[in-house]
Amino acid sequence: MYVNLHQNARTTPAVRREIQASSLSASQLAARYGIGKATALKWKKCDSIEDLSHTPHTFNKTMSDLEEFVVIELRRSLLLPLDDLLVIVRK
Repeated sequence: MYVNLHQNARTTPAVRREIQASSLSASQLAARYGIGKATALKWKKCDSIEDLSHTPHTFNKTMSDLEEFVVIELRRSLLLPLDDLLVIVRK
């Protein structure tokens, strides 16, 4: 399995597995792995060793269907760059 860790990641799936299996306190685990006590507690309580998705699960549409239709028609008829169209729509 491919794991995409950011540059400053302190815990890997292997470390998380060790934290979950350990009988040490959260403070001791935090000191051992160089992480915060809250992080040690989080991984100790968690059932999985995988990170949760950080992408939004819902998309908040800011325009009504009518507004979207108007913007699309303006784009087609005026052939304006998107930045200029944005200025018009915000007015």
